[in-house]
Amino acid sequence: MNHPVFDISIIVPLYNEDLVLTTLVERIKLVIDKVNFSCEVILVNDGSTDNTQSLIETVCLNDIRFSGILLSRNYGHQLAVSAGLSKVRAKKGALIIDGDLQDPPELISEFYNLLIQGYDVIYAIRKNRKESFLKKLAYSMYYNLQSKISNFNIPIDSGDFSMLSKRVVDTINNMPEQNRYLRGMRAWIGFKQIGFEYDRDERYAGKSKYSWKKLFELAFNGIFNFSDFPIKFITRLGFFTVIFSLIYFGYNVYRKIVYNDVPQGFTATILAIILFSGVQLISLGLIGEYVLRIYNQVRNRPLFIVDKMIQDGKNLIS
Repeated sequence: MNHPVFDISIIVPLYNEDLVLTTLVERIKLVIDKVNFSCEVILVNDGSTDNTQSLIETVCLNDIRFSGILLSRNYGHQLAVSAGLSKVRAKKGALIIDGDLQDPPELISEFYNLLIQGYDVIYAIRKNRKESFLKKLAYSMYYNLQSKISNFNIPIDSGDFSMLSKRVVDTINNMPEQNRYLRGMRAWIGFKQIGFEYDRDERYAGKSKYSWKKLFELAFNGIFNFSDFPIKFITRLGFFTVIFSLIYFGYNVYRKIVYNDVPQGFTATILAIILFSGVQLISLGLIGEYVLRIYNQVRNRPLFIVDKMIQDGKNLIS
């Protein structure tokens, strides 16, 4: 059986986006109807509990340009995108775009023009954010920290909205990392990359699915997966506490010899206990983060499980 041949795959992870999905599909259809290259659209349902899955099934069964990957449960945004990347059939590359319409699908032509110019990664850089002051501050602090401690350059304020060449897609699919941070993975791969600035829109409808907890988990993956700073921080902290202890010891010896007045009492003891206990707990916590990642990796579980797939207007898995 002959399957359609596409130039670009558009990957859209979706979690409880039934308020947005119809408008999203309409806008994508308007775009791919006009461009001079062929596109398939891969809608990934990340265990939604609303009507997202039924809407995906309706769209995919009525338009062979749309494929649906229905995951067995909610695995999170990064794994949902990874599921989409694993099913890319396009011969030139893939576009990753969120389903909340904050990233305009109308930019695909500009991304594609850069792709055919020879760039392997075209990553979108947000010129502005329409979020609360607290979130903007948190993002700014994180990206500045990441730029200082990463082992290689991860572009500041670039999200998952990007176009990847076929060889970058294939490389990412061959990276079996459990704790995935895709924007770090694509930067680590290298090749020819370029940033594309754009104005990020407000969410079309509904609420953001990235809670503070999920944002912190994503930030931790970015730090622990692509920086050796945390483990080196333990060593530096250890040296600092040893030096501090020696200085304090020397101070006590000096007071004993010169003034015959050694500081005694409850306060000094408590200070020493709190200081060293805190250092030990921080060290154990940082080491634990690495141990947990090793444990997750060696279990070798699949990154995700597909419950059903709709492709070429047909149910393939049920």
